[in-house]
Amino acid sequence: MAAISRAHPCQANAYLTPPGSQGFALHSDSHDVIVFQTYGAKEWEVHDDAGAHQVMMTPGTSMYLPTGTPHMARTQATASLHVTVGINRYVWRDLVQKVIDPVLASKDLDGALPAELFHDKHALAEALRAKVEEVAAALTGADVDGVLRRFETSFATGRQPVLGGGLLDRLAVDSIDAGTRIRRRPGSSMTLRDAGDTVELLLGDRLVAVPSRIKGVVEGLAGRDGDFPAGDIEGLDEAGSLVLARRLVREGFLEVVQ
Repeated sequence: MAAISRAHPCQANAYLTPPGSQGFALHSDSHDVIVFQTYGAKEWEVHDDAGAHQVMMTPGTSMYLPTGTPHMARTQATASLHVTVGINRYVWRDLVQKVIDPVLASKDLDGALPAELFHDKHALAEALRAKVEEVAAALTGADVDGVLRRFETSFATGRQPVLGGGLLDRLAVDSIDAGTRIRRRPGSSMTLRDAGDTVELLLGDRLVAVPSRIKGVVEGLAGRDGDFPAGDIEGLDEAGSLVLARRLVREGFLEVVQ
């Protein structure tokens, strides 16, 4: 599940349903769903090409519903609590669309079609073909690298990481000294990206830039296990170690060991 969440946005919802009740009517979701039954029982009606299937979910059971699977669920004599994990999969259409949209926006495609639209179908077809060829030619020179960079930025800074204790650490960041023991915070994420004279750290919900000369130092921190003194970061002197340690504690990537 952790590997999936690093590649595709995920969300979790809990549903508590009274006895003898039904939540949503028959419907389908625009994302993959994994269902975990945690309390009570719930009868699911799941549809596929072969028709409807009745599935009884009890505590400890799980079920995978691919995108677009029609389903509904109802309780019997007991209440039910289940958790759903929704996986909003990125597909190739998403990336291709991000390449196409700027090209379409840059072309003169908002001119009105002829008043007598189908009076001369041949001329209309030729004009349409010319527009398609113009767009196709522009697509061959599209800024694919730029699209990927913006997509990476959006994905790697648009998620809310679970950073337990982060507020307390941030309030006490100025009290961190050379002997304070720190470590990578559980649940933190980091993607490093070169950006000229700086290195961008994509930290899940934000982008932080640091000098490119300490890229190796940051890479070492990202892969370091266990705790260590804030004033003893490999590759930096004590003063530099403290500056970086306080910054990364403030940003939520490192935590103070209590």
